[in-house]
Amino acid sequence: MLAYYSRGQGRGGHGKGSGTPLSADEERRRLRFPREGEVLGLVLGLMGGSRMKVACKDGKERMCRIPGKLKNKIWVKEGDVVIVRPFSIQGDTKGDVIWRYFPLQARILKEEGHI
Repeated sequence: MLAYYSRGQGRGGHGKGSGTPLSADEERRRLRFPREGEVLGLVLGLMGGSRMKVACKDGKERMCRIPGKLKNKIWVKEGDVVIVRPFSIQGDTKGDVIWRYFPLQARILKEEGHI
């Protein structure tokens, strides 16, 4: 007799993302903060071609892109909170989006005064 297994099921058994959700305290501990040379930003608008306009916390507005290795992993919408790594050349106007916060994480950042 053959056993049939469904594809794409992770540890939870019901596809991607299943399992027990994290509490707000656990989410706060796992929060990723900007490192050296990175800045928080808010997505103002999508321009197409994996490019977007981002208002960064340092007061500058940058045209940012999603790097190729993250293009299919990160889905960014208008109003999302992201981490931007400014380019070494034209760093005041351009950068890469390297992290997107989930809504709960963004709310925690706002409550703690990081945004």
